[in-house]
Amino acid sequence: MPARSRRLGVTLTLFVALFVSLAACTGAAGTASPPIAPSPSLAPTASPTPVAAFPVTVTDDEGTAVELPVEPQKIVSLTPATTEILFELGAGDRIVASDDGSDYPEAAKALPHVATFDKVDIEKVVALEPDLVIAGGLGFTPADSITKLRSLKLPVVVIYAKSVDGVSADIELLGTATGTADAAATLTTKMRTDIDAVSAAVSAGGSKPRVYYEIGYDDTTGAIYAPADDSFVAEMVTLAGADAITTGDPASYQIPLETLIQRDPQIIVLGTNPFYNPTPASVLQRTGWSAMTAVKNKDVRPVNDIEITRPGPRLPTGLRSLAAAIWPDVTLPPAP
Repeated sequence: MPARSRRLGVTLTLFVALFVSLAACTGAAGTASPPIAPSPSLAPTASPTPVAAFPVTVTDDEGTAVELPVEPQKIVSLTPATTEILFELGAGDRIVASDDGSDYPEAAKALPHVATFDKVDIEKVVALEPDLVIAGGLGFTPADSITKLRSLKLPVVVIYAKSVDGVSADIELLGTATGTADAAATLTTKMRTDIDAVSAAVSAGGSKPRVYYEIGYDDTTGAIYAPADDSFVAEMVTLAGADAITTGDPASYQIPLETLIQRDPQIIVLGTNPFYNPTPASVLQRTGWSAMTAVKNKDVRPVNDIEITRPGPRLPTGLRSLAAAIWPDVTLPPAP
């Protein structure tokens, strides 16, 4: 799986996220996010009952029950999203190591690295003697590494956000696992309120423009990457008040140029990050793109991809920037 796929899970992972990662939101140009299924609703999920004492058992996103006999004091975080969540919950000082993509908040950059986008250094993790390892699902953390860590009797919780609601659920799961359930409940309530407010504001903006959110583009081959039909990124575009142009496939993130031209985006939103940073001018010069309305009108608008596709506390910020790019004339409500 390419670098960007692992880091988005979301990452988009999903991912992770891609968000996206899926997740994580960094990687090489011209590759796609891991598939993360969206949720059609933003209905709040029930917050967990605050945990007063350990031991506790949590069930992770892969359905594995993980028992934590005591409140974790030495945590290894293997995804940028989980690192960011832990800091926001007040547990950042308990992280003893992370992956090399953990870059936020600033304090996360100083953490020792025990993982890259495609490998976990098992020996380093074991040497740290962690009482909790948090890994990414959907291939963000290699499955064989998770199996190996568990075989060595380390408690590994695997999370991945299938949707915007799934981000809140994962934050609350980590709150339970780290003894910060109250902070998690407060955070997710604030996030939901902000997301709902932004979505309501843009829904009143009028007819939904057709929006192509660019996840990646390969200058050499001309391969184009857009949100898959059942993806976290497509849901974010929809929440931002647009008609999301997707690939026509629930899992694939590659879209033929002919299909993109047929869908005729009125706005092209460029998801940029330090590893993928196309300019509007470069898009206007692409071969065969001049037939699209967005190119004719020069409606090509860059946004910070990391905040939009990393499934963590800054998701409302990402939605705000995405909504502002699509609806520059709409006044968004102040953040709570």
